[in-house]
Amino acid sequence: MGVSPNLRGMDLQQPPPGGLNADRSLRVVVETAALDWEQSPAAGVWRKKLERAGDEAGIVTSVVRYAPGSRFAEHAHPLGEEVFVLDGVFADENGEYPAGTYLRNPPGSRHAPRSPQGCDLLVKLDQFDCTDTETVCIDTRDESWQPGLVPGLSVMPLHSFGVEHNALVRWAPGTEFKTHTHPGGEEIFVLKGTFEDEEGRYPEGTWLRNPAWSRHAPFSREGCTIYVKTGFVG
Repeated sequence: MGVSPNLRGMDLQQPPPGGLNADRSLRVVVETAALDWEQSPAAGVWRKKLERAGDEAGIVTSVVRYAPGSRFAEHAHPLGEEVFVLDGVFADENGEYPAGTYLRNPPGSRHAPRSPQGCDLLVKLDQFDCTDTETVCIDTRDESWQPGLVPGLSVMPLHSFGVEHNALVRWAPGTEFKTHTHPGGEEIFVLKGTFEDEEGRYPEGTWLRNPAWSRHAPFSREGCTIYVKTGFVG
């Protein structure tokens, strides 16, 4: 699968002049396991680029890997940083964040991230509303699941601001959801298992972005846990 048919033939390793997957009117599907790691500006920090408005600034979505003992120089996030720790332990001057931690560092925040043990992260940069100033740190291992809208579906809300909503969603094997529309778009990262809809199957590590007013009927035969963001397209 790798990339949605809308984007076949594009080089995911070298962003074109207009950026990488920067057109949010297009559906995008990327199996991150099929991408090569690329060196970041910091030694020992590697990344797989998923979405980029430019080179080293602007809107960015990436999977990032810190080798044990690696660190990044102190830097600011003009329009915020969102992190989900996929594996290992992420850290900065404010604390240590084990796998399953969800972080939001608000616009204008600064830190010097590191990882003594090594870690893998899903990272989103410069995608906040400038008035969304809440700092969030949730260890999802300690949070309760809430019943979803259909049997077999469980939800863990993470953050909401305006029309944007972020959550973890857990699908029991065989769960099906009705056809529905996302007026503000939908973004999904498959954390565990295999997510599905009428367009295909999306195993662990798959990143999907469905544009505004897209429709689908998702389900999961084997069960899965996904990170979901909705309402991010203006």
